[in-house]
Parts: sequence; C-alpha cells; structure tokens
Amino acid sequence: MTHRLFHADSFLEEFSATVLQERRVGGRPAVVLDRTAFYATSGGQPFDTGRLGDASVLDVREDETGAIEHVLDRSISPGPVTGRIDWRRRFDHMQQHSGQHILSQAFIQAASAPTVSFHLGEETSTIDLELGSPSAEAVRQAEELASRVVFEDRPVRALNVRPEELASLGVRKATERQGEIRVIEVEGFDRSPCGGTHVRRTGEIGLIALLGFERYKGGTRVEFVCGGRALEALRRHRDACRQLARLYSTSLNDLPRAADKVLRERASLLKDNLRLKEELLEAEAQALASSGSVVSGFVLVRRVFESRDLDSLKLLAQKIVQRGADLALLGSAQASAQTVLARGPRLAGDCAAAVREACARCGGKGGGRPELAQAGGLAAEALQTWLDAAEGHFRKML
Repeated sequence: MTHRLFHADSFLEEFSATVLQERRVGGRPAVVLDRTAFYATSGGQPFDTGRLGDASVLDVREDETGAIEHVLDRSISPGPVTGRIDWRRRFDHMQQHSGQHILSQAFIQAASAPTVSFHLGEETSTIDLELGSPSAEAVRQAEELASRVVFEDRPVRALNVRPEELASLGVRKATERQGEIRVIEVEGFDRSPCGGTHVRRTGEIGLIALLGFERYKGGTRVEFVCGGRALEALRRHRDACRQLARLYSTSLNDLPRAADKVLRERASLLKDNLRLKEELLEAEAQALASSGSVVSGFVLVRRVFESRDLDSLKLLAQKIVQRGADLALLGSAQASAQTVLARGPRLAGDCAAAVREACARCGGKGGGRPELAQAGGLAAEALQTWLDAAEGHFRKML
C-alpha cells in the first residue's frame, strides 16, 4: 500500500519518493511509488495532476490492493523520483471539498437534510440531499449558516481514530472502513470520516455560493461553488448583468423591472403580429378562392409559392376550401419541394389517395386524411408534374 503524504499535509506541493513498480493502465505507462502526495480519485473528489520527474501525471487511481497508480504521458525509470503536484488544481479541490463538508452540515441544521452524494466537477460541484420538498428559504438559511462558518475562520483538523470511537465523536455520517479512520473536523461545527484533502482553516475557503437547486430522483440536488470558483462565478454574473443593463438602458437595480416591461411589450407585439398574420391569411385565402378556376365542374385553386413553410401551406389550403373552393393544390418550390392538398365537401375523391398516386408516379413521400394531405421530399423540377398527377385523381372521380 502506498503511503499517502497528503493525509498528514494537504499543503505539501513537492516530495521525493521511490518508483517501486512500472505498469500499463489504459494503454499508458504508470508507476507505483512507495509514498505520494498525489490524491487518487475517491469520495467525489477528482485526482491531482502534476509531474513525476520529466513525466506529466495524467491520472491517479487506487487499485484493489490499496496501491496508488500514477498514469503518465511517458515512462520513467525505477528508483528515486521527485514529484510536484499542480497546486492550483489541488487548492481548488481543497476549497470545494472543505466547503462541501460545511454545506452538508448546514443543510442538516437548516433543513434536516443529510447529504447522499457529492460530486466535484470541473466548473461547479453538487450535493444530493434527502430533501423531498426543497424551499428557497431553507436553501438561503443553509447558505447563510455555511458562510458564517467560513467567515469565522474556524480550524479544520484531521483526526485519526478507531472505529469504536466514531459514535462518541458525533460524526455526521457512518463509514464501513476498518482499522484507523480519518475524520475531518470543522471545529465546533462538523465531523465526518473522509480521506480527501482539506484546508487548514475555514477562512481559506473564501466563499461558499449556491448557484441553484432542483428536485432530483426524489430528493434535492444543490449546485455550488467555493473560493476561486465563487469569485469567477461572481465576475461572470456581474458582467452579464452589466451588459444586460446597458442593452436595456437601465441600472443594475432596475434591471428586473426593465426586463419585465420589455417581455410584456414583446408578448403584446407577438399577439398583434399573430392577429395581423391571421387577417392577411384570411384575405389571401379569400382572394385565391375567388380567383379559382372552374375545372370539369369544380373550383380549383392551384398555386406554387417560391418559399413557404408546410404549416402555412396547410392553413392556407384549409381556409381556401372553407371559402368556397372545391380543391386547393398548393406547393412550395424549394430545393426539396412540399405540397398540400385540401378538398371541400362537394368534391369526390381522397386527398391521401391522391398523394399516394402522385408519389408513386413522381416521387416524394406523404400522407394524410381524405380532406387534407401533404407530401414532401420532391425535386423542385418535378413539382408541376406531381401536382398534375394529384389533380388527375380528382378529375377521374367526376
């Protein structure tokens, strides 16, 4: 088993060790050391990166024997080696993980909601809570409590205890580990078994900020950031709000009111726009129905448009037959042409059958009902021939 230097000192950046074994992991070279400051992925916390000699550490994982495998970008020789972790990544993970311990205890105190799982992501982190009905007030109280503990700059310690001592310590969660157990203590606030890396004092977390919460698998998922991530999130949100305030020509404080006003005005304009489109479509349908051709005793409206969407064609065709035409054959001459057929109650024939016959002769795919059908996937140059075939279906019914 590899000796874990980070358990005694999470702030250790550089160390010396001996390469005991060379391995292959996922097709890459890997080594096992006698001791390491590199954290292996565990308990929701990702691995450390950095360098071992001249090699970059790409992944760190623990095998079934307890040995820690360092996956490298190149091979290194057995024997002495110097390792150096990526401190920026390590300290970020320490801020997030220590912040999670505080936040989990805060949710117990504010909402009686234990943490089920924790995930430390690349940009944000999440905890899943046993909380079936989350409320904004409970979340706010937990955030305020967690922030207060950070601002109080309480000591954070690692305690090594025997399993039988856990109950007397009042730990937040149980563990199935045997032998000596490492417990992380936030003085006067939280104790929890944990093998991860942590800050020395809560003030080093800097800030805990909750970004949102949602119902998730019968519980609640809370998204949060700590430390440098919280600062970066604040910058992004501030810059976005300032840009929006400039677009709305208002102040940050008046931004919600200005946005609400614009959205209400937009809704009104959309409503007016829909009404005007409907009126134009009614007028167009009336004009087309009035100018229809009398063919073999029925009124036919046949029209090809340069570019028109299928929904507009369907609505127009139905309005045309509602205004007295017996048959509307409409097409849109795009690269992949589309057609719509609608017939009135006085005309014999089946629009769906007409579509099948025309598609069989001229290509395309479609279907529908006896009174309304459509087709698409037609070559633009075959559109008029296709409409001739569809029109022929109704002519032969007379």
